[in-house]
Order: sequence, then structure tokens, then C-alpha cells
Amino acid sequence: MSETQPALTSQVSEWPKALFTVALLFSIFQIVTAAYHPISTQVQRAGHVGFLLMLIFLSFPAYGRERPQPLLAWILAAIGMSTAFYQWIFEADLIQRSGELTTADLVIGLTLIVLVFEAARRVMGPALPIICGLFLAYGLFGQYLPGELAHRGYGLDQIVNQLSFGTEGIYGTPTYVSATYIFLFILFGSFLEQAGMIKLFTDFALGLFGHRLGGPAKVAVFSSALMGTITGSGVANVVTTGQFTIPLMKRFGYRAAFAGGVEATASMGSQLMPPVMGAVAFIMAETINVPFVEVARAALVPALLYFGSVFWMVHLEAKRAGLVGLPKDQCPNPWSAVRARWYLLIPLLVLIGLLFSGRTPLFSGTVGLALTAIVILGSAVILNVSVLGWRIAYWVALGLLCAGFFPLGIGMIFGVIAALVIACWFVKGGRETLHLCLHALVEGARHAVPVGIACALVGVIIGIITLTGVATTFAGFVLDMGKSSLFLSLLLTMLTCLVLGMGIPTIPNYIITSSIAAPALLDLGVPLLVSHMFVFYFGILADLTPPVALACFAAAPIAGERGLKISLWAVRIAMAGFVVPFMAVYAPALMLQESDLLGIVYIVVKALFAIGLWGAASIGHWRAPLTGYERLLALVAGATLIAALPLTDEIGFALGALVVGWHLWRNRPTVTHEA
Repeated sequence: MSETQPALTSQVSEWPKALFTVALLFSIFQIVTAAYHPISTQVQRAGHVGFLLMLIFLSFPAYGRERPQPLLAWILAAIGMSTAFYQWIFEADLIQRSGELTTADLVIGLTLIVLVFEAARRVMGPALPIICGLFLAYGLFGQYLPGELAHRGYGLDQIVNQLSFGTEGIYGTPTYVSATYIFLFILFGSFLEQAGMIKLFTDFALGLFGHRLGGPAKVAVFSSALMGTITGSGVANVVTTGQFTIPLMKRFGYRAAFAGGVEATASMGSQLMPPVMGAVAFIMAETINVPFVEVARAALVPALLYFGSVFWMVHLEAKRAGLVGLPKDQCPNPWSAVRARWYLLIPLLVLIGLLFSGRTPLFSGTVGLALTAIVILGSAVILNVSVLGWRIAYWVALGLLCAGFFPLGIGMIFGVIAALVIACWFVKGGRETLHLCLHALVEGARHAVPVGIACALVGVIIGIITLTGVATTFAGFVLDMGKSSLFLSLLLTMLTCLVLGMGIPTIPNYIITSSIAAPALLDLGVPLLVSHMFVFYFGILADLTPPVALACFAAAPIAGERGLKISLWAVRIAMAGFVVPFMAVYAPALMLQESDLLGIVYIVVKALFAIGLWGAASIGHWRAPLTGYERLLALVAGATLIAALPLTDEIGFALGALVVGWHLWRNRPTVTHEA
């Protein structure tokens, strides 16, 4: 399974003009509605889904890998967009007769459901549509089930009204978030990627770690962490940074499966890395009604621990296999890379500042995107000026104009962008920059397709759960289990995430599991944000677990190895990171949910120690190969540190210290004396 089919993976310059135009109009629609709000949120969501359906049916065939048949593709695309126009034209009538559908309403609603299912199947394969189809069948026929699973029964019109109209189904919270925050942040990352941010991050990482032990793999980990600050997409991270890091690792002796596993594991962590994170973070903030900055704050330490655990595993494997880094003279100067493209960091720093100052993600994303365009266009103009003083004056003036956004509004920003577009048309290299920006808009629409259609389809599950209340049945089961052991409830939730992740991406995985498991964990005393982060974390790891590991199969063609084999290595590399969410449940300070600095420091130190022990046990190496009993004791010590029961910390630290001490003593340097 993959997030995108070949139809959308070719270069946008090779797309048919009609498809290119639709994608461009999609991005323009999203920017205008985000900046000016000319239509209601219901119509905006419908327009978002309409454009998604158009792009999918124009580019994805029903079967196979060839382009779709043009006539049929345009018919389906037009029908898909007509569902959005119906919501716009008859918006007042639909509100007035809410819940009482006409024949036309029923036809449009059924058409929308069928098209969303088919579009999702073409993009993501059959797994997610099958799961959503089971929920839909439950809504239609669940009254015939025995016991507590039975509901009171709902007619077809009630199901269609719930799913196709209002904000509880296809146009629910996930679609709202996809149509606002997510699309803007995808465009933000797309502009920075087109402008050379990937090269900046890879050169910086290569300069810092390329010459060290296991350097190429460490470069993959660090560059993926940096890419996570702008993309928030694990699979996108794999196919961008992986194009450089995987061949580099193979060239220096890493096995193909291990190289692909490192890149896949590191890339999936990008969804945890603030400030952008993944689409799930925005959905989570909207779902549990907390500021996005709170989600980012809760994710910060787990994200650092995740990448730290991957870095540690890579280091141990490099020691075990005796893999050296690149010659230092072949590594770029990291600070020279920053000096060459420093201006690309301005939008990222402003975005971070806005998010953490309490601004909404929508406001921050709009400003960040606009500023990115201004920086890219402005740099194209000023690069033709050789005098340093003029350059400084130019950037100062541009900064003052942008500052006018706050008192004068978004129109000021668009005025600056329009002026820069005109200037670029007449300066050397300016038209190439305009071409880059145009492609960035289309690339953003392309990357939004798998995210958007997943958000739309899982609305079916949300709608059925809301209508029938089936979540309470599962929650009751989890609660009953939790009465005897919270750990068993957490284990069940983890297994649910991992099993669902065998067939569906992180976004629907999180939405499904959080809808049914997170409320139960809340009733068991787990803080709301922590329970949702627990589900999110294992939703990410699910993309690494066989037999269907999304990130690993994305890395497979680059590594030249089977996705399943890469997945087995990815699970092994990520193994040390499995301790983090469990620790956060027993000690919420790990997600900065407590203000006690000493408590935060203690749990972070404990997590690092547990990660260190599990990593050594998994790889079977530290300073030297570990014996069987050393690996077993290290594994037990790490597990004991997770438990957070009376005396378990003391036992875990004692066992861990014993393993470390014994290993150091056993592998102490020996001194020989010559006669």
C-alpha cells in the first residue's frame, strides 16, 4: 500500500495542463478561503472535498497504473465537484430543512458517499474503505445484532443525513482541519522544499554527523528530525531525504534493509516533531478542544526521545558492524550551509514564534505561508544586487512592509507579494522563481490528496459512532479490563493501533482508535491529552510494523529491498522508543503535563536509561557484544522502569546498574606486561 499512486508521483511539469490547472485552482481556493473567509465553513469543507474528488478521478485509474480514461474521469470529477456546488447553492434551504431530506438531497448525499469511498480506494487501496464500510453496514443493519452491540435502528435517510450533510460525517472535524490548518502547513512545507530547505537540512546534518561513527545513518536521523519541522509527513520525508540518505548508507557498508529501516523509522518520527508535526496533531487539538501549542508542548519531549532512541540504535549497530563515517574532507561545513540559505529559516522561526505566542494555527499558517512566498520572491530580486548595504536596506524595508500586516490585515501581505511577482518578471532569474512558486502550489495540492481523502472517509466512522454510540461498548470492555490492570488496557490500545496500522495510515488509525479507546483511558485516570498522544504515538509506529508498513514500502524502491524485510529492521530500530508512551501514561511529566521541574527531569532521565537498556538488548551490543543473560537482564530492567509500581523504579535502576557495571567490568581494557 502507498499514500499515492504513480499518477501523482510524476513531476508536476509532466502533468496534463488540465490536471495542473485543477491542482493550482485547489491551492488558490484554499489560500483565499483561509485569508478572507468569503464562504461558510460548511461550504469550504464541501469545496475542499469537491477539489479532492476532482484531482483523484482525473489522475487515479480505477485499476492498474495507466492514466484514467479521460471522458469517464471528467464525468466523475464533475459529479464530485457538483456535490460541493449543491452545498453552496442550497445552503440556506439545507439549514432550514435540517434532518428532512428531499429526494434530491438523498441522491446527492448517496452520490457523495459512493464517490468518497471510491476515491479513497483508488488512492489508498481497499483496507480503509473496507473498515469504513463495516461501520456503515453497522449503522444500517446493527439493530439485528445480538446483545449490547445492537442499536435502535436507523433509516437510510438518517444515515445519509448524518454522513453527507452537517458537520458530523464526511464534512466533520477531520475534513475541517484538512481544509484549513493542514493544507496551509502542507503548502508551507512545499514552498520551503522547492526553495532548497531539503539541501539546507541535509548539508547541515552531513556536516555535523557525516564523519562520525555510523555517520551516514546518523545524518538520516538528524535530517529527518529537521525535515519534520516543516513537512509533518512521514512518507513524504522518506521519499525526499531518503533519496540522498539511503544510497549514502548503502555506499558505506550498511545493508539495504537496515538503511531503509533507519530512514523509515526516522521519517515517521517527523509527525511528532514540533512545530508543524503531522496532520494528526491539528485534528487532535480540534477534537479535544485545546490550543495547538499544548499538543506541540506535550509532543516535544517524546519527539526528542524518539529521535534519541533511533540515534542510539544506529550508533550501536554501527559499533557492532564496525561501520565508519565519511572522510571529514567530504563533508560540507554545516555553518556554511546555513549562511548560504539562512533566509529560508525566517518563515520557520516566525511560524514557531506565532504558534507559541498563542496565535491560532490558521493565523500562523497563513502568515507563515505568506512570509515564505515573500522570502523566496524577495531573495530572487535582491540576489541581483551586489552591494551589501543595499541588500540590508532591502530586507529591512521588506520586513517593515510585512509588519504592516498586523494593523492593516492580509491585504498588505498580498500587496507585497504582488509587487514582488511583478519585480521577478523583469529581473534575472526571477521568472524561474515564479515558476518554482507555481510548482510549489501544485505540489501542495498533490501532497494534500492522501491526507484530505483519508480525513473525509473517516468521517463515515465518526458519523456512525456519534449516531449509534457504539464507542461506549468498546470503552466498557477497556474499562473492565483496566479495573484489574491499567497496563492491560494500554496494551490492548497499543495492539489496536498496530493492527489497524497494518492496513491504514496514521490519520484514520488515530481517529478510529482515539474515538473508541481514548475516552476509556480517560475514565481510568489517564489525562485526556496524554491518552490521545499515546494513541498518536503508536499510530506512527504502526506504519513500521509488518506485514503492511507504509513508510517501509515507500523506502523499498529507493533501498532496492523488499518492504517486509525493511519493516522487520524498522521495528527493531524503533523498539527502544516503545517505552516512551507507556512511561508518559504513568508519569505525565514526560509530556510536560506537570510543572514540577524536578519531576520532569527525573522521568526524562529514567526514560533515557530505559531506552539505553532496551536499545542495547535489541542490538545485542554496547562496548562489546552482550551475552544472552546481559540482554535478558537489560530487557527486564527497562520493562521494570516502565511499570511505575511501588519499588519498580528502584529495582529497574538496580538491575540496570548491575548490567552496566558488569558489562564494563567484563570488557575492561587489559594491560599486558612484557618480560
